[in-house]
Amino acid sequence: MSEIAIIGAGAWGTALSIVLGRKQRHHVRLWAYEQKVREAIQTHRTNSLFLPDHKIPDCVSVSANFFDVLHGAEIVVSAMPSQHCRRLFQEMLPHLSPDVFLVSATKGLEQQTFLRMTEVIAQITNSQFRVGAISGPTFATEVARGDPTAITIASKDDKLAASVQREFSDPAFRVYTNDDVVGVELGGALKNVIAIAAGACDGLGLGHNSAAALITRGLTEMTRLVTACGGRVETMSGLAGLGDLVLTCTGDLSRNRSVGVELGRGRKLPEIIAGMHGMVAEGVFTTDAAVKLARAHRVEMPITEQIHAVLNEGKSPRDAIHELMTRSSKSELASSDTFRQT
Repeated sequence: MSEIAIIGAGAWGTALSIVLGRKQRHHVRLWAYEQKVREAIQTHRTNSLFLPDHKIPDCVSVSANFFDVLHGAEIVVSAMPSQHCRRLFQEMLPHLSPDVFLVSATKGLEQQTFLRMTEVIAQITNSQFRVGAISGPTFATEVARGDPTAITIASKDDKLAASVQREFSDPAFRVYTNDDVVGVELGGALKNVIAIAAGACDGLGLGHNSAAALITRGLTEMTRLVTACGGRVETMSGLAGLGDLVLTCTGDLSRNRSVGVELGRGRKLPEIIAGMHGMVAEGVFTTDAAVKLARAHRVEMPITEQIHAVLNEGKSPRDAIHELMTRSSKSELASSDTFRQT
């Protein structure tokens, strides 16, 4: 029996506990901050707050005590919101065994530093541990009910990647390996920003032409920043790039897309966030970090810039789209050598 800890009992962390628990050869320990979540799992074997109607296997235990969750764990999966990653790993560090594999399942960037989650983890742990990241097109509720799903595990450590692939894979959950950690993590973070834009198009009543153009040009600017940061173009055509982007921009279960829809309908961001009842739309936090990271690398990301203006400066989505559409004309395959323009 493998010992696996999952830190974060939101929808995604809970879905992963179900995937791992249904194999009946793992001891899965779920760390949950909310007492209501812990009580619901212990009493009814469901996460009534974040992922109702999905049975959590009996081999999944839940606790708010890091020692209980992390002691003896061979793989630790972090599924907390990005803004909590640094603090929680600082608290977790004394309880981590030296040979543990650390796997980030968080799709976001740290706001103050613009770091990817594996970079935050490496900074906190002084790079003492082997680290990887999982990403791909995944809605938690579909994963939990056993819909066929494919993700990728990215790591420079072949042993970690092979272990996660082996332990997580089952007939409904296929895991590929990839050594492009930069591309996989940035793809998972940046697609949330584009999904807000896609949702805004829908909220404005725009059609499929607009959505297709946005997704395509969104992938272009995502790829530009990924390659500027050392990632690979090929990763952006894979599960953590195009796959996750299409899902998040078109699926009604996407929280980021839903935020965009409401913005397009004229609602204000604080009102939208208040109505999410604790659920996190990572794109709201990622946008500012993505803009600053792009500027630091002299990469132009016009869609991301416009979403930043909508979220932080009160710009209307309609005005943002108008500005995108009236930019100076360019070749679709414009050279990226100078200012990496779209």
